[in-house]
Amino acid sequence: MTTPDTNPTTGTGSRRVRANGDGTVYQRKDGRWEAAGYVLAAGHTRRRIHVYATTRKEALAQLTEKVATSNRGIAAPSAQGSVAAFLTYWLETVAVHRLRENTHTRYTACVRLYVIPGLGKKKLAKLTTKEVRTWLDRLRTTCQCCARSLDAARDQPQCCAAGICCRKRLSPLTLAYVHSVLKSALEHAVREEEIPRNVARNVRMGIPRPRRFEPFTAEEAGALLTATSRHRLSALFELALRTGLRKGELLGLRWEDLDLTGGSASIRRTLQRTNSAGLTALPTKTRSSERRIALPTECLHSLEQHRERQAQECEAAGAGWKASGYVFTRPDGSPIEGATLTRHFNALLRRAALRRIRFHDLRHSAATLLPEQGVELVVIKELLGHALIGVTATVYAHVRLRLQRDAIDLLGNALRNPVQPDARPDDGDEPPVRAAPVH
Repeated sequence: MTTPDTNPTTGTGSRRVRANGDGTVYQRKDGRWEAAGYVLAAGHTRRRIHVYATTRKEALAQLTEKVATSNRGIAAPSAQGSVAAFLTYWLETVAVHRLRENTHTRYTACVRLYVIPGLGKKKLAKLTTKEVRTWLDRLRTTCQCCARSLDAARDQPQCCAAGICCRKRLSPLTLAYVHSVLKSALEHAVREEEIPRNVARNVRMGIPRPRRFEPFTAEEAGALLTATSRHRLSALFELALRTGLRKGELLGLRWEDLDLTGGSASIRRTLQRTNSAGLTALPTKTRSSERRIALPTECLHSLEQHRERQAQECEAAGAGWKASGYVFTRPDGSPIEGATLTRHFNALLRRAALRRIRFHDLRHSAATLLPEQGVELVVIKELLGHALIGVTATVYAHVRLRLQRDAIDLLGNALRNPVQPDARPDDGDEPPVRAAPVH
């Protein structure tokens, strides 16, 4: 197909010949650039699509991406198509490039288990706010054993198949997550001009209460440090409790990230397991999570001892040593799995006769104990690597009963012993003092 092409900067230019099937690119009267071409549609048919951008290059890039997706056999979504078809397209061509792999896996499971069974057969263009709200209300009150036939797969039925519903419903946090996934998908449909508005945004779910947890007290934290003193990963547990680093950030630390002389650590990566690459180093959770923190003196000593222990393990392993460069490794030098660290942690809790908490609750414990020592909230935010101080204030900075009692006692002391003014009260009988005239 041959189309005239004008240089947008000079207003004149040579004609360019685009190959057959590449589509057309032209400038509209409103100044925007429009690109049009044919792509694969539902039912093994082809339809003409249009994309818009502020420059010719952007419009052409968008069209080229859609044509390339079509050439891979993935049908383009249509407003007349079903919600299930659009969600499949969105997950396979859009979300996969914009989300971390583990997040994309959770999105896919959420769409497969909840969104498609409830809204998948509805037309994307005809989806209404009322239908989304009704679906979420039904999801909130429906037993998942019944809805997903989980009880039918058990050897001994315990719920619906036995005639006794266990009423296993989704938690408010899970329900809010399902709602957010649908909102993200429909928001992309709006940007691609498939639908005029995001109907899921009009549904008000309310703010779910954060998950309740009971972090360690100062006494429990001290007992844990005592229990871990002889463990080969004692430096890791001490670093987690004293700095609040995440599990992946601890396992992703490399010796090059530590400045033991200056007493600091640079948090640059997180170690996680993914379906495609296995145990791999990934960027930090957010941009704010990539940070530099000060290390306590106790952690500097334990890290020095840990480095000496690791050197002894390297010498003992000989040729079998796997030089990964990580601070915390297995006895053969290979990285540590997150699940393995959790097993070590649970065993330590049992050995020390401490109550069962998650490893992530060590981070909560650090963030709760720091305010008790008078540390400012902004310092805690920087240490934990939060993007917003509101997250630190609402989720982590819990005020314990002891702090509340101390505050109430201070007020009580002030009320029992009010400050007496030194000057006599002015009864208004004496004239005001006047300065002597200056001659």
